[in-house]
Amino acid sequence: MPESPRRNGFAALGEALGGRIYNLLQDLGNMAVLGFQALGWLFRPPSEIANIVKQMEEIGVKSVPVVAVTATFTGMVLALQSYTGFQRFQATSFVGTVVALSITRELGPVFAGLMVSGRVGASIAAELGTMKVTEQIDALVTLATNPVKYLVVPRIIAATLVMPLLVVFADLVGIAGGYFVSVNLLGSNPYVYINKTFQYLEMKDILTGLLKASVFGGLIALISCYHGFIAEGGAEGVGRATTRAVVTSSMVVLISDYLMTSFMF
Repeated sequence: MPESPRRNGFAALGEALGGRIYNLLQDLGNMAVLGFQALGWLFRPPSEIANIVKQMEEIGVKSVPVVAVTATFTGMVLALQSYTGFQRFQATSFVGTVVALSITRELGPVFAGLMVSGRVGASIAAELGTMKVTEQIDALVTLATNPVKYLVVPRIIAATLVMPLLVVFADLVGIAGGYFVSVNLLGSNPYVYINKTFQYLEMKDILTGLLKASVFGGLIALISCYHGFIAEGGAEGVGRATTRAVVTSSMVVLISDYLMTSFMF
């Protein structure tokens, strides 16, 4: 007896969904293996200090402009929205408090992570993907150079170290953006604004944001390296690897931010 079209449709949908879940679990497992391999090569000689410094420049210094613009306008929008809302119950003096806590706890690390995911994640996946499809990674193995030690470890270390510095910068310019809008455009008292900014800001708020940034950096580098390593199919395959690296690392930044926030606060 032939199956009904509806049953065939459900079967095809279930098969497609199962295939995607299987591929996702396979990617997660392979990423974990790559992460453990990088951890195993972390302290083995030779040191890659020069390579790490070069990657810190690529990941950190060259991300400063995009992080500065994003953090500044985030602080400005946050101040504008908070002022408008607080005006309804005469609490505009707390705008500085809201801007400072929001930027240091969440918005600074998350927006910096998303910007680095887009700029650096794409760059790493494209570079390693090109090396993979042109067999340069195979050539490294032929020359007795471990690709994980030479290509993955320096990028993970650099991203883990430089992301907190980017977030410190994002916190400062974000708070400065909020100050500019509140004091210069909305007429808030500058003394009250600065006093309220630091009155309720605790060291824990800043340190948890920096810890999040460090985790984001390591995850972004690991995910981008993994997608670069599995690229295949020429230029089209490198493009797909780049897209997957950016999408996956951006989603992981948001998911890991929720998980860490639920444990920290």
